Amino acid sequence: MNSLIIAVILTLLPLVELRGGLPLALINASKYGVSQLTIFLIIVLLNIFLIFLIFFFLDNIHKIFMRFNFYKNFYSFYLKKMQKKIIIFEKSHNSIGFFALFLFVAIPLPLTGAYTGTFLSWILGLERKRSIIAIALGVLTAGVIIYLGTLGIISFLN
Repeated sequence: MNSLIIAVILTLLPLVELRGGLPLALINASKYGVSQLTIFLIIVLLNIFLIFLIFFFLDNIHKIFMRFNFYKNFYSFYLKKMQKKIIIFEKSHNSIGFFALFLFVAIPLPLTGAYTGTFLSWILGLERKRSIIAIALGVLTAGVIIYLGTLGIISFLN
């Protein structure tokens, strides 16, 4: 059962996430008599739950740091520079922007998971509900890709 707990912990880590936790959990699922589908659902739902935790963290830490003039001035300057580009992008490419966010998270490569997708959405000021949906669908898609790939490797090795 320790390896399943390690898989859950890996899923919660920013650099590893689903990409490391799911294969480890799937490899060890049969050893502990747990359904691979159950493991898949637990790991994917945990990774989707992270989206909400990350937004909560960013929203609250940002508010705390806004009390410091240095941070407030730097953030205001940077936001003003970026906001015009964001508004232009959102008006002309609104649907493409969220599809791009989905694709970014869905491709199972390092640093393209829920943490990075949520941070990008937050820093760019994208609509929260649509971002959550895009990131969650990206996590689900990445999970399916990793699930099928891991099952293929397990089957090949057996």
